[in-house]
Amino acid sequence: MAIVRWVPRKNMNDFADEFHRMWDDFFPTRWETRETMWQPRVDVNERKNDIMVTVEVPGMTEKDIKVTLKENHLVISGEKKMEEEHKEDEYHCCERRYGKFERAFMLPTEVVSDKVEAKVKDGILKVTLPKAEKVKAKEITVNA
Repeated sequence: MAIVRWVPRKNMNDFADEFHRMWDDFFPTRWETRETMWQPRVDVNERKNDIMVTVEVPGMTEKDIKVTLKENHLVISGEKKMEEEHKEDEYHCCERRYGKFERAFMLPTEVVSDKVEAKVKDGILKVTLPKAEKVKAKEITVNA
């Protein structure tokens, strides 16, 4: 069993962030509409040789998503379009989000922009950003 260090302040900040996100979902400000509030959830993982960005984009295809990389700034944007709206339909519950979104990230290290790959499958976008050679850790042999 691994020993994990407990950081109370981080746990409280995570709780506060989730509470604010939940509050905003239930009580949007009056100038926000259902189409302007949607932002997909994102995970950013730094691995030994690359950085992996995973984005939840349910119902979207590669034509709906744009990935831009400039220096060490990654921008993922797109639009999730609402299905056909029928005038005679009476909605009792409408929770799905639609509209344009944009997520921007400052990457922690330099990446090789020519080798960046972005793939979408089953509602998950995966962007693989290979680290530049000069920032990869190099193991040095210790001699006696």
